[in-house]
Amino acid sequence: MDAAEITRLADEADVRLVRFLYCDNGGIIRGKSVHRRALPERLAAGVGLTVAMQAMNALDQLQPVAGMGPVGEIRLVPDPDTFRVLPYAPHQAAMLVDMQTLDGQPWGACPRSFLKRAIAAAAALGIQIQAAFEPEWTLAQRTADGYQPLDDSLCFSSVGMLTAHAIIADIVDALEAQEIAVEQYYPELGHGQQELSIRHADALRAADNQLRYRETVRAVAWQHGYLASFAPKPWPTQPGNGAHLHWSLWDRAGQTNLLYDPAHPTGLSLLGRQFVAGVLDHLPALVALTCPSYNSYHRLQPQAWSSAYTCWGPDNREAAVRVVSTLRGREMASTNLELKPSDNSCNPYLALGGLIFAGLDGIRRGQDLDDARRADVDPATLSESERETRGIRRLPDTLGAALDALEQDPVLMEALGDLLARSYLAVRRSEWRAFSTQDAAYEQRHHFFKY
Repeated sequence: MDAAEITRLADEADVRLVRFLYCDNGGIIRGKSVHRRALPERLAAGVGLTVAMQAMNALDQLQPVAGMGPVGEIRLVPDPDTFRVLPYAPHQAAMLVDMQTLDGQPWGACPRSFLKRAIAAAAALGIQIQAAFEPEWTLAQRTADGYQPLDDSLCFSSVGMLTAHAIIADIVDALEAQEIAVEQYYPELGHGQQELSIRHADALRAADNQLRYRETVRAVAWQHGYLASFAPKPWPTQPGNGAHLHWSLWDRAGQTNLLYDPAHPTGLSLLGRQFVAGVLDHLPALVALTCPSYNSYHRLQPQAWSSAYTCWGPDNREAAVRVVSTLRGREMASTNLELKPSDNSCNPYLALGGLIFAGLDGIRRGQDLDDARRADVDPATLSESERETRGIRRLPDTLGAALDALEQDPVLMEALGDLLARSYLAVRRSEWRAFSTQDAAYEQRHHFFKY
């Protein structure tokens, strides 16, 4: 989409403000808005932003990161292809941005540029990544005592569809108006919990769509008088909200699914098995990117269907990587993998980029997927000694432990680069320290409506 096309669409919709949006190291969607009359020049020049913002945590506490203080500025430069008129915000549109230095180069702490590097690394091996996040979220109203869920309907129940109907219908309309195709919807297990999945896309668009999705669901729910909480564990006694990450590997032309091998018992090709092996090898560090909030680790527990062990399995929803059963008659096209330990508090560019770099490392090392780490039962039901013998490890049980694992993982640290790695660790460690000293009510208050 070029500047002329964006201008035409903005004029047709009587757009007056355009939001330039990004996701920060704390998983918070932030941005600045530009007036319509300034849009043509800002499409190329971008909008100024202090370098300090990538050192800001989810409590708006600035962290001491070298090079991210009061001196210095970057530019938020919009991607023209991401322009969308916002159906839930009259006279407004939004664009997703890259963070660039003043001379127009990718800034070292830009999460979207990190994902672009991962995409380029895959392309160098002839691989095109298709992906989709699968978010769960909770509808609730704020009360004097905290938060009250929309309902207490049962999992997948038609009663739950009834109580949420008006909100869901408007969300579907708003997503489709932004060219995001809806795949499925159903009420989930938790009180007020919903799951609405969208169609896969190329990796960059998939991460962009996760930001649009969160913004849309939150805004439409608000218009109906409800909060949409994407918190991993909105209530201690209710099921958690995941954002499972589905992905597949395709050839450069996008015609052949490189995961698919009908001759193998799992239906997975050697390339696909190597990719999964890489993901499992790096998973203790990777969850610092895919499950990166303090609240995440109340969800990431054994026998919570959040996959707390480094194992894989065909349609095993307690395995960290699920080999998804294919659709009859569309076996090649529908072959995909699902990363279960992932939630909405992640920055989707970092989560998906980290997964790609981890998988590519498995390919480069020729690390075939071994049967020892295959789980055809809930791994929590295996004895500790059997898990140890088979190399099935418990994932970190706190954010602090996950960040330690990330810092000790040379592949992911090198992929992130110095500035992004330092700022990310500083931000997330500060959140770990802050919430470790507070009670559950404080944690809920600061997680419930931020993601």
